Amino acid sequence: MILLTGATGTVGSALLRRLIPAGVPVRCLVRDPKRLGPERVRVQIALGDLADPASFRNALRGVETVVHLAASIRDQPRGSIEELNAVATLRLVRGAERARARRFVFASALNASLQSPTRFFRSKALARRAVEAADLETTVFAPSIVYTPGDQWLTLLDRLGRLPLVPIAGDGRTAFQPIWAEDVADCLMAMLDLPAGDGGRRAFDLAGPETLTYDQIVDLAQRAAGRGRPHAHLPMPAVAAGLRGLERLTGPSAFATAEEVALMEEPMVSVRGTADAESLGVNPLRMAAVLGAVPAAA
Repeated sequence: MILLTGATGTVGSALLRRLIPAGVPVRCLVRDPKRLGPERVRVQIALGDLADPASFRNALRGVETVVHLAASIRDQPRGSIEELNAVATLRLVRGAERARARRFVFASALNASLQSPTRFFRSKALARRAVEAADLETTVFAPSIVYTPGDQWLTLLDRLGRLPLVPIAGDGRTAFQPIWAEDVADCLMAMLDLPAGDGGRRAFDLAGPETLTYDQIVDLAQRAAGRGRPHAHLPMPAVAAGLRGLERLTGPSAFATAEEVALMEEPMVSVRGTADAESLGVNPLRMAAVLGAVPAAA
């Protein structure tokens, strides 16, 4: 039995579409089973979430492998970024140990460290420490920025791209190696088939086949939409101040937060490139190929 958190997310939903046809028994920890769509009748449901550690006990009963994908990039009424990412992961690890699970698979973030300027990256680094110290077999994968057509991030870029000038916080030069959620899910499926690694510990960087700056990603998304608007680079401090004011007014429903914008200045590039994905039998697609973007004219 696999316990899957984050089953309604971009990667989680893609993974679930692979696990169910493969005949793998899956239990999903969710607050609202309706968000699983038609898959909800094909899996076991454990009601709860990362802010409810009491729900972990029933969710973990009889589980052999935990695949922990759930995370939050903004504070929520039920918990802060640190509580929902770092503290909840530690509690889930401890629960998995008590339930005598065998393996814990965890989604970190590429280059996340305790010295990262953003709270999200620091919380992911803390969570990774907890996982790798567990008395379990562990697999940690750290993806670069993950996307899929129609996701929340690309939808926001599409809306901003309808303006006469596309607003971009900062200089737009931060580098990423974007990887498609479907490629990440394929990597996860391959990971789940691996035997225990050295000392029961494995780690993978998951990166796409090309390094793109944020400006280049915006241009690529624009081409995919048949547009080509010029950029307007805005000072990061001014954008952050404006978004903090918006958060105070609208709370978690804000279209973007200062923390999320700051993430766009966290480089997510691996020196190993696509080597780890390829070692799992996956050749990640270029972002332009996934989005159907037409190359810019010479």
